[in-house]
Amino acid sequence: MKDVIIIGAGPAGISAALYTARSNLNPIVINNGIGALAKAEKIENYYGLEGPISGEELYERGLVQAKTLGVRIIEAQVLGIKGFDTFTVQTTAGDFDAVSVILATGSRRAAPSIPGIREFEGKGVSYCAVCDAFFYRNREVAVLGNSDFALHEAEELRNVTPAVTIYTDGKEPEFSREHPIAVNTMKIQAIEGDDLVSGLRMESDVHAQGIGDAEASFYPADGIFVALGTAGSTEIARQMGAELTDKGNIKVNSEMETTIPGLFAAGDCTGGLLQVSKAVYEGSMAGISAGKYVRHKNDKQNRQYY
Repeated sequence: MKDVIIIGAGPAGISAALYTARSNLNPIVINNGIGALAKAEKIENYYGLEGPISGEELYERGLVQAKTLGVRIIEAQVLGIKGFDTFTVQTTAGDFDAVSVILATGSRRAAPSIPGIREFEGKGVSYCAVCDAFFYRNREVAVLGNSDFALHEAEELRNVTPAVTIYTDGKEPEFSREHPIAVNTMKIQAIEGDDLVSGLRMESDVHAQGIGDAEASFYPADGIFVALGTAGSTEIARQMGAELTDKGNIKVNSEMETTIPGLFAAGDCTGGLLQVSKAVYEGSMAGISAGKYVRHKNDKQNRQYY
């Protein structure tokens, strides 16, 4: 079991890795790509820079710095986290156990611009299969997405109902393994219902390809689970039962600890100023706090043996 697993390799995640590594812990960083830094063409307002650099260059420098210090970086997509006293991080590269976890994958993604999705949030539209699957036992459910995250959510739902379909909204499936779950690749026109969700209105394949007009088709669903792209920090925190703010960011205290002991968060996912300097500070604090948590937990366990 590792001391700390850090999810995200941006300024917050790498800063956390540097502080935990220098505290003689053995952190692992799970990295699924550059994230928001890719959009930064020039960064000039950061301490110590002689001239502007791109977000991609800053990202690469951070990876090199962490690796030089001996930090292990695993390229994988996080699917979810289980546990409470200790944690199991489920990824496309396998499962990893840790005493503490730091979430640092950036801010919450915007909801897809599908008519009806916001109107039916909490009325059949959900963002967490683990949280809400129980309410859809033996009922028809849909999962929106085309990646391994969507497949993972669909498999969670299959534990309570066999009637699960993945809808990719016109995108090609990008699953890394074979599976028996039904997949619909048609473009979604709208989510429909009265007081609660009743299903999805789909454009026909002909219409989706722009070949000509065709009558849209309706597919019934009692529940719709949004799992687009990869699991971000907010999605993971929500799945685990950590408290979010009114704005949908992860709620943390001054030590960057969430409402779940041993689970920390840093960077854009906590809201506030979306700047590298803020992410570096929070990542550093999260790394220090996670180190304290791990040592305290290990000391407590050692005392029980004497």
